[in-house]
Amino acid sequence: MSSNRLEVVVVGSYVQDHVWLADRFPETGETLAANGFTTGPGGKGFNQAVACRRQDARVAFIGALGDDHLGAFARDFAAREALDARWQTCPTAPTAAASIAVDPRGANRILVNLAANLELEEAFVAAQADAFAQARVLLCQLENDLTAVRAALTLGGQHGLLRVLNPAPVHRDVDAALLEACDVITPNEHEFVQLLERLVGERVKSDDLGLLDQARLHALCRKLGVPTVVVTLGVAGCFVSHGEDTRGDEAPYYRVAAERVKAIDTVGAGDAFNGALAAALARNVDAAFKRKIRHANRVAALSTEKIGASIAMPTRADVVARFGEE
Repeated sequence: MSSNRLEVVVVGSYVQDHVWLADRFPETGETLAANGFTTGPGGKGFNQAVACRRQDARVAFIGALGDDHLGAFARDFAAREALDARWQTCPTAPTAAASIAVDPRGANRILVNLAANLELEEAFVAAQADAFAQARVLLCQLENDLTAVRAALTLGGQHGLLRVLNPAPVHRDVDAALLEACDVITPNEHEFVQLLERLVGERVKSDDLGLLDQARLHALCRKLGVPTVVVTLGVAGCFVSHGEDTRGDEAPYYRVAAERVKAIDTVGAGDAFNGALAAALARNVDAAFKRKIRHANRVAALSTEKIGASIAMPTRADVVARFGEE
C-alpha cells in the first residue's frame, strides 16, 4: 500500500458542541450558573474520524454541513487535522449543534439538533466511491439518514471493506438487514438491549448486563446475527463476542477491563473507542482482535481526561507515553 493511500472511510455526523461545566445538573425550571463553557467540533462520525486520524491512520470523512459559520469552522478544523473531508453542503439546513452539560464526575446530559446530518444523501455517498476503493475499513454510526448509512455499507461491501457500525443512537428504523450488512458492531449496553428487544424480542435490563456470565452474554450477542459484536460497558470495559471467525483471538468471547484514568469528561469516550478500533483494524491487519480492543480501550480512557469531544482525542504518541507500545 502506498504511503498516501486511505485506510479508513468514516461516514457520519458533524455537530458543533456547546459544553457547560457545572457543579450539578439544573432542576426543571431552574437557572443554574455554570463554572465554564467551551465550544468545539463534535458529532459521533466526526469525533470518530478525528480519533482515528490521531492514531496515525489515513482517513476520509464523508458528512454534511450547513452553509453557515459553524460549517466554515468544521471545514477549517478538518483541514488542520489532515482529514480528507468530503462535505455535502446543505443550503436549506443549518450545521448541527448540541448543548452538553457536564458535572464534576464527568457525567453528561445532551440535547442535539442533527440538522444537516439528516440531509446527507445516498447519491453523495456513492459519489465518493474512490475513497471506498482505497480503504480497508468503513466506520458508520446512526446520526444520519439511514438511506445514506445503508448506501455506505453497500458500497463498503462491494469494495471488500471491513464494515464497522457503531449503532448509536439506535434509530427507530434499524432492522436486521442493516446489521446483516456489518462485520462488526459496537453498541454500548443501552444500545445493545434496545437492539435485542427490537430485532429478536429479547428483553434484558442494561444494568444487568455486567452481572451476566460470559456464556449467557455471548449467546445474546449471537442472536443479533453479526459476525463480531463488541458491547462497550463504560468503566466495566467491554465484552467481545465472535461468530465462526474469531479474528485471530484464542477464545470466541471474553471481557476486556477498562484502563484506570482520572476522568473529568466522558463526552466522546465511545467515539474515541470506535475511531481507535477502526485505525487498529486498518493498520494492524494481522494482529489478534483482542490487541486492537485493548488499544481502543486505552484511547477511550485517555480521552476522558480532557474536556471536549474531538479536541480531547489523544494522539498515538499520547497512548504510547502513558501505556507503552502494545
